[in-house]
Amino acid sequence: MSAVSHSESSRGRRTIIIEPPKGWQPLNLRELWEYRDLFYYLVRRDVQVLYKQTVLGFAWAILRPFLSMIIFTFIFGNVAQVTSDGAPYAVFNYVALAPWTYFSTALTMSSMSLVTNANMLTKVYFPRLIFPLSPVVAKLVDFAIACAFIPILLLWFHIRPTWNVIFIPILVIILMMTTAGAGMWLSALGVQYRDVKYATQFMVQLLMYAAPVVWSVTALTARLGHTGRLLYGLYPLAGVIEGFRSALLGTVPMPWDLIWIGAVSATVLFFSGAFYFRRMEAAFADVA
Repeated sequence: MSAVSHSESSRGRRTIIIEPPKGWQPLNLRELWEYRDLFYYLVRRDVQVLYKQTVLGFAWAILRPFLSMIIFTFIFGNVAQVTSDGAPYAVFNYVALAPWTYFSTALTMSSMSLVTNANMLTKVYFPRLIFPLSPVVAKLVDFAIACAFIPILLLWFHIRPTWNVIFIPILVIILMMTTAGAGMWLSALGVQYRDVKYATQFMVQLLMYAAPVVWSVTALTARLGHTGRLLYGLYPLAGVIEGFRSALLGTVPMPWDLIWIGAVSATVLFFSGAFYFRRMEAAFADVA
């Protein structure tokens, strides 16, 4: 929040001077709570505007990962014969595509949130953190709709989820923290450097193939060993995606080593992104 100082004039009137914060600023959760109504409005706007005037509406939340599943199943499952840990490749791939699609779309929206809302930055003060965080929450609607299709696939392929499904909320939290942390970093950088918009699109494509979306971590472990597996766990989506597969398909044991390493990495990414965002916040209105 902007620093506020008080001074007394010659007539005894008090003057309030509002100054932008300087240096590294801590997270002000109380301030974010005070502006929760604005946060709710932006989340609702992101949900409604995205599919406004579309014929299929929220069905796109399922169609995007579903169509990707068909393409990947043909290319990687049939042509390339990529291992799927004994599960049908279609469901093996879709279970990974659901969290990945959330991450990629929410990150893209979050990274450009300050630029697309530049007209609001110069008019009135409110916590700027609301901008990169609102897409992270808004895209949960799409994520939930995409996940609603998973039980249909499990029934089709006669797969019974394991009791590890109770840990899926933990995986979702790690997924959200990773998305929010990266979004805060990129949105703060994107205000000053518009190249971030194009770099983000390219980076998201690279991150998809770096994540175990079309392949299994089992293959990586066989090649790089346990040490390579743990280093790969620094990529938070590795533990999230493999955790989803373990909980829903039961093809591999729950990858707690990847999940805990990814949780630490996601926490560092989240708080470093938040502090950097707060550090650059004072200049947003000048360069937006």
